[in-house]
Amino acid sequence: MARLEFFFDVSSPWTYLAFTRIQAVLARTKAEIAWKPILVGGVFNAVNRDVYERRANPDPRKASYSGKDLQDWARLAGIRIGKPPVFPVRAVAAMRCVLAADELGGLVALSKALFEAYWADLKDIGQESVLREACAAAGLDAGAILKRADAPEIKERLRANTDEVIARGGFGSPTMFVNGDDMYFGNDRLPLVEAALMR
Repeated sequence: MARLEFFFDVSSPWTYLAFTRIQAVLARTKAEIAWKPILVGGVFNAVNRDVYERRANPDPRKASYSGKDLQDWARLAGIRIGKPPVFPVRAVAAMRCVLAADELGGLVALSKALFEAYWADLKDIGQESVLREACAAAGLDAGAILKRADAPEIKERLRANTDEVIARGGFGSPTMFVNGDDMYFGNDRLPLVEAALMR
């Protein structure tokens, strides 16, 4: 069976697209998936610091096109992506909650709820009240998830996942690996990911 590793952070709109679209790829390929929550800010700080310069001084033509491109993809995926008033958002607690939810089989549901809260409803997922709402939307006990998210082993797992994607050559979110070392980056690479999973 083919295996896909999906390194992701819910604070990225392109990751929201890939997360939404990868479900159909998994259904078609019957591939096994390993979800790997990370902190994309940690990746940027380590290996891709020029992303901050591009955000601070965007080329207006490229920025205008990028906004159009994002909306084109959102329409294709059937999701809403707006402009959150808090961007970038502090996603540490959210991603720890995703790891806590994973222990209960709720990673996909909570990730979806967090993506929707931030990108569709434009809520600050760095706030505990929003995390509680997302947990409830995912059918999870918010108190239990938030408590578990604060455990040292959850914090360490998030650090380890982030360090792992950096060590393996990743530089952003989503970063995907097919069968170990075949790396792909970004929502628009999903056709290549699917072809690799089918090989």
